[in-house]
Amino acid sequence: MKKFIKGIICFSFIFMIAGWQVQAQDMAQPSARAGAQDDAWKENRILPGIYIEDISLEGKNAKEAQTLVEEYVNGLSGKRIALTGIDGNTVEVTPEDVGLYWSNQGIIEEAAQIGQRGNVIQRYKVKKDLQYQNKVYRLEFDVDREKAGQILTEQCSVYNVEAKDASLSRENESFVVHPGQRGQVVDEEASLEKICSFFRESWNREDAAIDLEIIVDEPKGTEEELGKVKDVLGTFTTSFSSSGPSRSANVRNGCALINGSTLYPGDEFSTYEAVSPFSEANGYYMAGSYLNGQVVDSLGGGICQVSTTLYNAVLLSELEVTERHNHSMIVTYVDPSADAAIAESAGKDFKFVNNTGAPLYIEGVTSDDKHITFTIYGMETRDSSHSVRYESEVVSTTYPDTEVIYPNESLPVGSISVQSAHIGYKANLWKIVMENGTEVSREQVNSSSYKMVPRTATVGVATEDPNIHNQMMEAIATNSIDHVKNVVSSLTAPPAEGAPDQGAAPEGGAPVPPPAEAAPPAEVPAE
Repeated sequence: MKKFIKGIICFSFIFMIAGWQVQAQDMAQPSARAGAQDDAWKENRILPGIYIEDISLEGKNAKEAQTLVEEYVNGLSGKRIALTGIDGNTVEVTPEDVGLYWSNQGIIEEAAQIGQRGNVIQRYKVKKDLQYQNKVYRLEFDVDREKAGQILTEQCSVYNVEAKDASLSRENESFVVHPGQRGQVVDEEASLEKICSFFRESWNREDAAIDLEIIVDEPKGTEEELGKVKDVLGTFTTSFSSSGPSRSANVRNGCALINGSTLYPGDEFSTYEAVSPFSEANGYYMAGSYLNGQVVDSLGGGICQVSTTLYNAVLLSELEVTERHNHSMIVTYVDPSADAAIAESAGKDFKFVNNTGAPLYIEGVTSDDKHITFTIYGMETRDSSHSVRYESEVVSTTYPDTEVIYPNESLPVGSISVQSAHIGYKANLWKIVMENGTEVSREQVNSSSYKMVPRTATVGVATEDPNIHNQMMEAIATNSIDHVKNVVSSLTAPPAEGAPDQGAAPEGGAPVPPPAEAAPPAEVPAE
C-alpha cells in the first residue's frame, strides 16, 4: 500500500514538472508559441467524439473535415422542396435552386482546436470529457434571397388570381350588375421570409413542403351598392367629322377602351392606363399628333380628343380632377383651356377621382356622323336647382407674323409640304355655379398656354438643272410660301402648245431633262 501511494505521488510530481516545463516554454517564447498554435489547428487531427451533424470528424485535419462536410452539403442540394401556393398549386424546387449555402463554416476551425490548447492536464481533461459526451455541431443554412425571390415571382405568382370587382354594363338603356371575383395572390415578401426561416431553423435535411403566404383580396361592390348608379351626372360631345379614316379609327378605339369603366368611391381613373399601349395590336393607326410644334404622324394620333371629351364630362359631373395638361398648340374641337392632352413621351395624363359616395359608370359612344360622347352615371346628390357651366377666357393672343420654309436637298423640285400656322393663346377656364338660375360663384379651374407656331413648308430643291435650283432658292429666300408655290407651279407646268420641248437639246448641247413631277401641296391640319 505504501509503495502504491509513493507511486502516485511520484507520478503526480513528474506530471507537475512536465506542466512547469511547458509553461516555462510558453513564457520564454510567447509570440512564437502563439503563432504556432494559431496555425497548428490546420494540421491537427480532430479528436474522437467530435461530430458535425451525423458526420464524425475523428482523425481528420481541418482541410479534410471541410471537404467531408462540403460533400455532405452538396448531397443535400438535390432534396425536393414543394412550395405550395394558391389553390394547392405546387412548384417543386431544390435547395440548390434557392441558392442554399452553409453559413457557419467557422465550426471547422473550432472543432480542430478542441483539445489542442492549454497544458497537458487541460488537454487530457478535454479528451476524457469527449469519451463520456460527444461534441456535436449543427450546420446552419441560409438561402440566396434574390434566387428565392425570383422563383416566387416567375413560378409561384403565375397562379395568382387578381380580384375582379363587381361591375356594370349598360344594355337596352338599363344597367346590369356583374358579380365580382375574390382574388388570391402570393405574398412574395412574407413567403420569402418563410422560406429563409425554414432553412435556418426547421429543415430536417429531407424532402419537405412549405406553405406559401397568400393574400386574399375581396372584390369591391355589391348588387345593392351598384344599384345606386342610375343618374346622369354629366355628358359631353365633340365632333371629329373633319378627321380622316385613321384618326377616326383611333378616336373610336380609344372611346371603346374607356366605355364600361366602373369606379368605386375613392378610385382614381387614369385615361392613359385605360387607352394604352399605343400599338397596332391595341387597335391604333398612324395619324396626326403634336410634337415639338409640328404635326407628325404617330400611332394613336387623335387620342387627345377622347381624353378631352371625357374631361368635359368630368367637369360637368363636378368630380375631382387630379391631373390635366393642355396641348402644346391649340385644338379646334373645344374652346381654349377646355382640352386635356395625353402624351406618353412627355408623361401627360388625364386623371380624376370618384369623390362621390356611390360608384360611377362611364359610357362612351361614337356615332356614324363622327361624334364622340361620354356620359358619366352615378347617384345624383346635387339639388335640382343646382347647375354648372364652364366659360373659356382668352387672356392674350399671339399671331404669327412670319413664315418658315425649309429647303430639302433630298426631295425633288416640285415637292412641297405645308403645315398650317397656329395662333398662340393664353387662356383660363372658369366654373360658374348657378342656383335657381342665379350665378352664385365663379371659380378658375385652370390656366393654359398654347404655342404660337408660324406656317411652315418643306420644299424639295433637288435637280440637275442649276438654273431651276437657283430659281427655287431665290423663291425660298422671300419667306413667302405662296410665292414658292407659284414658282413651283411655273416650273412644273406642262409646256404651252407650240412652245419648244423642254426635253429637246439646245443647239450644241445635251438634252435638258424636264423638272421632276410636282407633288400636290399639302396643308396638314392640326390635331
